[in-house]
Amino acid sequence: MRLSGDALLLVMADLVIRKKNEVFLRVDCDPHIKHELQDQFTFEVPGAKFMPQYRNKYWDGKIRLFNMDRGEIYCGLIDKLQVFCERYSYTFEFEDNKHYGMPYEENDSFSEEGVRDYLTNISKYKPRDYQVEGVTDALRRNRRLLISPTASGKSLMIYSICRYHAESGRKILLIVPTTSLVEQMYKDFKDYGWDAEKYCYKIYGGAPRNTEQSVIISTWQSIYKLDRKWFANFEVVIGDEAHQFKSKSLVSIMTKMADTKYRYGFTGTLDGTQTHKWVLEGLFGPSYKIISTKKLQDAGYLAKLNIKVLLMKHEPQKFDLYEDEVQYIINHEKRNKFIKNLAHDLKGNTLILYSRVATHGQVLFDLINTGNRKVFFVHGGVDAQEREEVRSITETEKDAIIVASFGTFSTGINIKNLHNIIFASPSKSRIRTLQSIGRVLRKGNNKVSATLFDIADDTKKGSRNNYTLNHLIERIKYYNEEKFNYEILQIKIG
Repeated sequence: MRLSGDALLLVMADLVIRKKNEVFLRVDCDPHIKHELQDQFTFEVPGAKFMPQYRNKYWDGKIRLFNMDRGEIYCGLIDKLQVFCERYSYTFEFEDNKHYGMPYEENDSFSEEGVRDYLTNISKYKPRDYQVEGVTDALRRNRRLLISPTASGKSLMIYSICRYHAESGRKILLIVPTTSLVEQMYKDFKDYGWDAEKYCYKIYGGAPRNTEQSVIISTWQSIYKLDRKWFANFEVVIGDEAHQFKSKSLVSIMTKMADTKYRYGFTGTLDGTQTHKWVLEGLFGPSYKIISTKKLQDAGYLAKLNIKVLLMKHEPQKFDLYEDEVQYIINHEKRNKFIKNLAHDLKGNTLILYSRVATHGQVLFDLINTGNRKVFFVHGGVDAQEREEVRSITETEKDAIIVASFGTFSTGINIKNLHNIIFASPSKSRIRTLQSIGRVLRKGNNKVSATLFDIADDTKKGSRNNYTLNHLIERIKYYNEEKFNYEILQIKIG
């Protein structure tokens, strides 16, 4: 039951909800209801048992989104709070105060027609229908978590929201995960038609933290230690690749921005757990799925994807530890030579993704970097400008090979002229897998399809699967969820 603030309350509501600030709601209720709320908003963290804090008994492996002692919960979970009340037949009342009204007050002045006209006027690219719908939904509310696949044009949507708020006189903090994305976003804004030098400022490395420009584009690593006074300058915060905002440093940034009213998160992929989704919704607002990868492919916006799972059949091996199996795989001479020969045989530009720089990436690069083809080696030690040069050069090449770490090229890098991708290292991460696939889905000149070569390893001895074979099973689940076409080819490698 929802009672209007103007109505005469004949009975006291079970829960009285008010905003503490733009981060937290305060809930006043009986102690037994607080216990129920804590139970409702407590989750076990996947994989917690492998974490040192859990193993050393400093942490019970759970995350609690309702603080029972302070009666606080993230503003972005207000809809979940309402569902809780309705499920258990509790009455609730929203109480505004002189500083803060309730979140999600929709602004009906934004129409899709008006937003379409605005996007058309501020960019040389014609906006797609789903981009107009996504920007309209975001502007109608003051907070939103927008889920849109890689290569769906998130940067145009982010640019549109940035520009609208900048033209409304607000200062914006745009947070991205890597230095490469700082450079790329800045370039994208210029490409869309904005005077980026006048309105945008880049922060990473040793760049000064203060500027008068309207939009600051920064990595979270460059700013998370700054004090609350610095963050108080911003009325708008936008998180690109928001799925990374569950770390303590990123949560710290969002909670320091106690008076930042406008909050927008963009991501192409969530990890599939309720915990991850609710933390992000708590920080940014309810999620809104703009469009799916399959619909983008069917509409011709993305390249068609063919997945070839190359299942290496090894002599039976039994590994007690996961690390032992990984070391066996990445140091397998025949396997590495197979990857080299595959990369050389493929037509078009090829991206090879690996996990370990010194013990695997360097080995693959040295093997592949023979002959006349351009071969690039990218890892965390390569600075942002050089990574951007690699990206730009690849756009004009026809048969370049990039040997890159998952950490540098699996997320956010925009290369339209990429035809093949090779997974050289095992992984079971949903986010890493789908984000990496996104690198190859962008359409380019004369490019309508792309191929992923997923290299997996069967070393099992007896009926029990080896660790990385189970990782493949997880990846295949993701391929099925996304309705990707795939085939499994067995290759005896010994």
